Amino acid sequence: MPSATLNLRVSPRRMLTAREATEYTGLNVAQLPVRPVALPNGRRLYDLHDLDAFLDGLKGDAASDLDAIVARLG
Repeated sequence: MPSATLNLRVSPRRMLTAREATEYTGLNVAQLPVRPVALPNGRRLYDLHDLDAFLDGLKGDAASDLDAIVARLG
């Protein structure tokens, strides 16, 4: 029976350090267009949702592509 190995990186936290945000996006801190969130304890962390929204925005018209597919299905 064939087998396969699946490597997943799961982030159990929503807020990431600068190092984690750069690893997640592949960009350096100076290239991140997302501002870190200032927490009450003084730490500044990056919101995973903000990073995802930025990365999704780089895809261009992905949403309109989905709309076109749905329209063709009737």
